[in-house]
Amino acid sequence: MPFTLNCPAIRDGEFVPARHACTGENISPPLAWEGAPAATKSFALLCEDPDAPSGTFRHWAIFDISADTSALSEALPPSLVLPDGLRQAVNDFGKPGYGGPCPPKGHGVHHYHFRLAALDVESLGLPDGADCKQVAAAVRSHALAVAEIVGLFER
Repeated sequence: MPFTLNCPAIRDGEFVPARHACTGENISPPLAWEGAPAATKSFALLCEDPDAPSGTFRHWAIFDISADTSALSEALPPSLVLPDGLRQAVNDFGKPGYGGPCPPKGHGVHHYHFRLAALDVESLGLPDGADCKQVAAAVRSHALAVAEIVGLFER
């Protein structure tokens, strides 16, 4: 079975609903996955927009997700530490947790890459308040496999 990431709210290659963007409720989408490698010890999720005018903009990182977890619920609270040991990074908006798509008006369609990495460590060992860029760097050296969906958004 391949490692896959699914989102009932955001289909791969389709537009992100306003509910999950700055033009709506700006809440994190529900996500589920399956097929992780047997050696997986934890997961980390990143959401990035490579089309931002100033370069890649990081919207979300959630990490230290237990290997026995297979889903994240919708509308996770904007805090650094969540129940079950889940941890969220500070996004490029300067806030903890999820910050939805919010490209500049008239800048065209942006691509939001939701990437879930299966990791070979139980914890990335990052301090509270780590930012999304730090999580991304730590994930690169521990990823066993990556599953991805891409959502689109335009204002």
